[in-house]
Amino acid sequence: MNYTHIVGDLELLAKQLEINIRYEKGDFEGGFCVLKDKKVVVVNKRLLDSRKATALALALNDYGLNWDQVNGKLRTFIEDEIAKQRKAEKIQ
Repeated sequence: MNYTHIVGDLELLAKQLEINIRYEKGDFEGGFCVLKDKKVVVVNKRLLDSRKATALALALNDYGLNWDQVNGKLRTFIEDEIAKQRKAEKIQ
């Protein structure tokens, strides 16, 4: 799996949804927020591409995706990441 391409596809999807992505340094993974009435996803720029892809997928899901806009492979990736997160939450 090429995470660099997945990150690129997720960035393109965010652009289509008019969501800005900011890559910043800090003690966080990433997430969706509204900043001054603008939709923003913030991702830790020091993460590996695999973790960036996960952070972007989960943040876009938090935004509320229209699944009709998401292609097959990308949709599968996002759904898998959501399932992993739910499983991890059940364990805790």
